[in-house]
Amino acid sequence: MNTITATQFNFPGQKSVYHGKVREVYNINDELLVMIATDRLSAFDVIMPKGIPYKGQILNQIATKFMQLTEDIVPNWLVATLDPNVAVGHLCDPFKVEMVIRGYLSGHAAREYAAGKRILCGVEMPEGMKENDKFPQPIITPTTKAAVGTHDEDISREAILSQGIVSEEDYLVLEKYTRDLFQRGTEIAASRGLILVDTKYEFGKTKEGKIVLIDEIHTPDSSRYFYADGYQERQDRGEAQKQLSKEFVRQWLIANGFQGKEGQQIPEMTEDYIETVSERYIELYENIIGEKFEKADVSNIHERIEKNVIAFLNK
Repeated sequence: MNTITATQFNFPGQKSVYHGKVREVYNINDELLVMIATDRLSAFDVIMPKGIPYKGQILNQIATKFMQLTEDIVPNWLVATLDPNVAVGHLCDPFKVEMVIRGYLSGHAAREYAAGKRILCGVEMPEGMKENDKFPQPIITPTTKAAVGTHDEDISREAILSQGIVSEEDYLVLEKYTRDLFQRGTEIAASRGLILVDTKYEFGKTKEGKIVLIDEIHTPDSSRYFYADGYQERQDRGEAQKQLSKEFVRQWLIANGFQGKEGQQIPEMTEDYIETVSERYIELYENIIGEKFEKADVSNIHERIEKNVIAFLNK
């Protein structure tokens, strides 16, 4: 299976490269960022040892599509998508928080709730909720942006402001943009028979001081989706929700004794399992975007990317 899990490019005007959990980000002349979505799979903030075919292409194309579908309400960093795995955008100074917004009691919030907590990131969660119940209104539960290899930490709005991580003026803009994006994402998901359960957004400032959306948006790596059909019936019966997100990988890891904790071994991911994960990501794409997924030529991914990026930069 031909995948891209690491890059070592040297592009014209390249100043530096940052290797994230899933993306490789190349700084070009302190003006542009070339962001390459690899096929790496990260769960519990740990990078899995094998890549997932077409995963990078899927994430990049979903993010691009949603940037285009939301640019009328929130400005974003994107300049061009010049390869199935590559987006180019303006260099921004990123805010050191991720804006997580939750419409439903799922994932991390549900685990905290089950442990008896009723305050998450300074926000009160109502009593008497079941896992996957809808909140009366979406709640914003930010996290700090952690260094590679360490976990993102929950943080309250009050702590963000008191520690000077983000100014109050900027934070109000981040909150508004987060709610507006989540509302648009919820509407688009509903039109595809899906529920946007929760997601995270990242923002940065351009050199001119404008706050823009950066990184990814509404992808299965950054978001959780449920199928709307049968949602209420499943809740009423106390059954697990049918979902479209990376959560199926997390659940497989948990079932195999791994949650990213010290001393735990990553279970072996067989070729058959990797194939099923790739198929699930393609299913995610087709449901979220509402179009058939067209597999890119992966006979030589590195060569294809290098050629397309250099052609763009030389223009």
